[in-house]
Amino acid sequence: MDLFDFNDNEERAKPLAERMRASTLKDFVGQRHLIAEGSLLRRAIALDRLGSCIFWGPPGCGKTTLANIIAAQTNADFIKLNAVNAGVADVKKAVEQARNNLKMFARRTYLMLDECHRFNKTQSDSLLPAIEQGTILFIGSTTENPYASMTPAIVSRCRVFKFEALTEEDIRGALERALQDKRKGLGTYGATVDEDALRHLAFTAGGDLRTAYNALELAVLTTPPDADGKIRVTLRDAEQSIQRKSLSYNEDLYYDILSAFCKSLRGSDADAALYYAMRLIEGGCDPLLVIRRLIAHAAEDVGMADPQALVIAVSALTAFQNMGYPEGLIPLSEAIVYVCEAEKSNSVVTAMDGARRDARENRDDDIPRYLRDSSYGDRAMKADSAGYLYPHDFGGYVQQQYLPDSLKERTYYVPSDRGYEKTVAEIRRKKGKKR
Repeated sequence: MDLFDFNDNEERAKPLAERMRASTLKDFVGQRHLIAEGSLLRRAIALDRLGSCIFWGPPGCGKTTLANIIAAQTNADFIKLNAVNAGVADVKKAVEQARNNLKMFARRTYLMLDECHRFNKTQSDSLLPAIEQGTILFIGSTTENPYASMTPAIVSRCRVFKFEALTEEDIRGALERALQDKRKGLGTYGATVDEDALRHLAFTAGGDLRTAYNALELAVLTTPPDADGKIRVTLRDAEQSIQRKSLSYNEDLYYDILSAFCKSLRGSDADAALYYAMRLIEGGCDPLLVIRRLIAHAAEDVGMADPQALVIAVSALTAFQNMGYPEGLIPLSEAIVYVCEAEKSNSVVTAMDGARRDARENRDDDIPRYLRDSSYGDRAMKADSAGYLYPHDFGGYVQQQYLPDSLKERTYYVPSDRGYEKTVAEIRRKKGKKR
């Protein structure tokens, strides 16, 4: 056995998801909104002009794969770290290597940091000067919102690219290619996968191609050949490999039931909402999807008419995550009944829509001087905090203008006459507010 045999064995030992990882943009799966012909990201990669950036999206959607493609196509060096186990010393070593490459060979260096949201402030600060000075080109990969989970100084120096979960069509196409590929995939097994089994794997992967690849590989490797020596993966095999039961309804009916559940919540019919929720769950739907919709409706359709509805819905999520199935269905059912029976008001959504519309179309950043931050630098010259009326000096509320001049007559939130909002309306009336 020679060296090439060892390399071949090492390659075959890798999981299918790793073997099938795309090496060119041509083979890349999904994210057409980012890498379509003529897109900014595709042009930047082709011209080797990609600056520091952050790839943000759910697991298994191609963030690391795209970073590897960039590494293969660029003339720069490429260093890869994982924020889970990389410390300040690792960052300093990478920066020093990048600095030497730049000085001695005029060669740039990309630093790919997986799970970059796990970097704390000290670790981020050790990286910041190198990004700022152009010593390294940073590519961060994260499943968390970088604007909330990362040091703002790092994010402000990077372009953030939002990745989306892969579609069922994307995943299905990738699985079919893996079944045919004899070099990197499962083609040498000559396996066939039933139509309903393939559909099940693509649907239940939830947009995560890695999950789908792992399930397909497990199904093919563990399914015994039939009398003709052929491997045939059935729906039952697929269910077991991905550990999710097949939905007992087709895709159209699934969305119809989900729609009926949402409209029953809005329509205050607890019996119907409970039935549709259980029909979804017993049919194979992830209960967390049902709970997420419940939380959305607690805020959208109940809102300030009964703010406790949102608390109870979120509590049902926490309870289900801690208790699991089936016990977690009890607090879920309680939350469904509460949201249904609560008074309804969409005033919060109406207020949000109005504020968003003005934020997009009628921006006015001429904030009243007495509301501006005067705590540091020359900003003190731009602010006049002496004109600010401190509400607690006036019993908790005092009338003063908060919106910019061009928007000062706007009223986004108008409480209804239902539930707790009747109390809110009375409080606002006593304060002398217009509505």
